[in-house]
Amino acid sequence: MTEQLTVLVLNCTLKPAPAESSTGALAGLVAGALDDLGCTVDTVRVVDHSVQAGVERDMGPGDGWSGLLRRVLEADIVVFATPTWVGQHSSVAQRVIERLDAELSQTDERGRPSLYDRVAIPVVVGNEDGAHHIIGILAQTLGDVGFTVAAQTGVYWNGEAMGKTDFIALETVPDIVRSTAQTAAINAAHVARLLRGHPYPAPTE
Repeated sequence: MTEQLTVLVLNCTLKPAPAESSTGALAGLVAGALDDLGCTVDTVRVVDHSVQAGVERDMGPGDGWSGLLRRVLEADIVVFATPTWVGQHSSVAQRVIERLDAELSQTDERGRPSLYDRVAIPVVVGNEDGAHHIIGILAQTLGDVGFTVAAQTGVYWNGEAMGKTDFIALETVPDIVRSTAQTAAINAAHVARLLRGHPYPAPTE
């Protein structure tokens, strides 16, 4: 199966564009690896959109989530990238998680959860500890709403404990981070292509 896959990178940095983003840089490694595999990649910085608080698909006038959700639903792979703040994922990432909760009550034309057959890649960056904890939260949450998280697709970088170096300040990307991003891309694309050819069954099938 060599069909072209579509990828959406959700960059949940707290920094509005055009500020440099370590989250975007690390997610960009994964996106680049997916591009090398023939995927079409689109990137969005969530904080630049007015995503309102709530757990509905549309929270009314001024809510920017519906447009982002449409792009999520059109993607085969979603790269969910967040920075680490006080050992936790960002408030922007939490807002996206809360809005995805609405999909628990949504189904497609076959009666399946709306996010079925999509693959998610958790990406976490920070100059403090917390990456394993956050990846665990993301994998659980994204799986609950319908995404599939493939093997070895958690990509992260933590700076030195108690340090202040950001990922974007590194002179070179560590080999293990680059190889992990490549593995995540390969495995996610593999599973996405399998799901395109053999979708999850509907509850009554």
